Formats: sequence, C-alpha cells, structure tokens
Amino acid sequence: MMNKTKNTITILMAEDDPDDRLIIKDAFEEAQVCNTIHYVEDGEELLDYLYSRGKYTWPNNTLRPGIILLDLNLPKISGKDALKEIKSNLNLRRIPIVIMSTSKREEDIRLMYDMGVNSYINKPNNFALLVEIVRTLSKYWFEIVALPS
Repeated sequence: MMNKTKNTITILMAEDDPDDRLIIKDAFEEAQVCNTIHYVEDGEELLDYLYSRGKYTWPNNTLRPGIILLDLNLPKISGKDALKEIKSNLNLRRIPIVIMSTSKREEDIRLMYDMGVNSYINKPNNFALLVEIVRTLSKYWFEIVALPS
C-alpha cells in the first residue's frame, strides 16, 4: 500500500559540491521521486534552514524537512558538527538523517551511527547505481516506514 504522504515529505539535502548536487538532482528526477527537495551548501546554511534564520525565515516551519540527506564534508560547519547540533535539539532530533558521503572509512561510519544517523550511504561513482539508491531510499523512507510529523 502506498503512503499517501509520500509527496508531502520535504527532503533537505546538505551538499557543498555543485556537481554532486546536480547529479543527485538528476538521479531524483530519473527515479521519478516527486518530493520537494531543498538544497543547502554548507552546515551553517543547514542550521539556518532548520532554525528558520536568515534567508530561511518562514511562518510556522512550513518547510520543515521530513528527512535530511547530509554530506559529512561541509564547509563552515561540518556535517558532523551539524549532526551533533541537530541531534541535541529536542525539536529537530526526530528528523531522520541519512549520510551520503564518499568516505568509506569504518571509523566515520561507526561514529555517525553512534551520533544518531539513521542510515549511511556511500555515494556511488555510477549514475545508474545512484538512481537505484535514490529509488530504494524513496521507497523505504516514504512508502514503508512511518515518519513523525
């Protein structure tokens, strides 16, 4: 049974590399994921978005993400430090966070799970594989699991 809220869940992608953002955007389109996706380029912008600060001021948190896709290697505030901030905040900690990183280091993976991430995905070098990952991610997070509102 399809989850009727699938298209209402906003995805927030924190990715500093413009080429990676474009490839990921193309993968979401190819996978026919229709959710709204907002992109931020660094950890500071991620936190501004989540706290409705600066250019992300909006009424009633109407753009609150249902899931965050987070790169570890972000400028200004690292993905790790942003994660620590998010998971320490009572209003934000329930937002699922999926790490999408090129790092395959076991210590990075372990640390991210210890810090509370929900999944850790290694960014593939192959576009077709990225599309398949996006399809699977979408099916799992937006059709199978129950997310907090």
